[in-house]
Amino acid sequence: MDAALQASRLAKHRSRKLVNQIALTLSMSAMAFGIFWLMWILFETIALGIGGLSLSLFTEMTPPPQAEIGGLANAIFGSLLMVTLATLIGTPVGILAGIYLAEYGVDTWLGRTTRFINDILLSAPSIVIGLFIYAVWVARFKSFSGFAGVLALALIVVPVVIRTTENMLSLIPNALREAAYALGTPKWKVILSITLKSARAGVITGVLLAIARISGETAPLLFTALSNQFWTSSLGEPMASLPVTIFKFAMSPYENWQKLAWAGVFLITVGVLALNIVARVFLRNKH
Repeated sequence: MDAALQASRLAKHRSRKLVNQIALTLSMSAMAFGIFWLMWILFETIALGIGGLSLSLFTEMTPPPQAEIGGLANAIFGSLLMVTLATLIGTPVGILAGIYLAEYGVDTWLGRTTRFINDILLSAPSIVIGLFIYAVWVARFKSFSGFAGVLALALIVVPVVIRTTENMLSLIPNALREAAYALGTPKWKVILSITLKSARAGVITGVLLAIARISGETAPLLFTALSNQFWTSSLGEPMASLPVTIFKFAMSPYENWQKLAWAGVFLITVGVLALNIVARVFLRNKH
């Protein structure tokens, strides 16, 4: 009887070990598959992008076809301006909404409705957001503009920041809140001085990830800001951006435009990589 039980346990052990090895092999293969394509993309981006780096890239406007000189100064400035303004608009809205969902609207109908709408926005394709801004802003004022691009990017920032803020605040132990309430601290001050402060690193991480996402968005800008071959700081006019310029130049048959497109890809890749590294550092410090 003992021998049969021992044999049964040994067979189960071998079976579990086999299943574990198969699962581990599949997981490692999937990881290797993803890393292979990632490294290939990074290699091509670096190899083709570094060749287009020069001082004129940051000082010259986008050139006409077959021009000997030219750069991406107007596109770089346009991207920085629109991303910065979209972050400044979307971040406060996202943080305030996230605070409401985590602290006030946990089980309310408004909180559930807001959370449901936010999930839809979070998973909505960016081109849909671009078309929405086109319909409510561009078509109404009959002009593409940098401000329309800012609105489209801000709508992408908001749901990311809302989700991150709500999740980070939900991780704060209720004991901290209850201790503050026991001392007579009002709820708004508890949120501002304790819960939000404790979740600060996670909230900042969400903001940085939102910036990284909108930095490479092309579709919403095609329907809102469009593009501009010349330098402009006016948000009421069409404005150049790196993603749209890359899309335009990469699809062209002109060698100088393709070279600038790869340089733009390199700049965006380095920028997004830097933001992700910063976000990881914040996340690591949080733990």
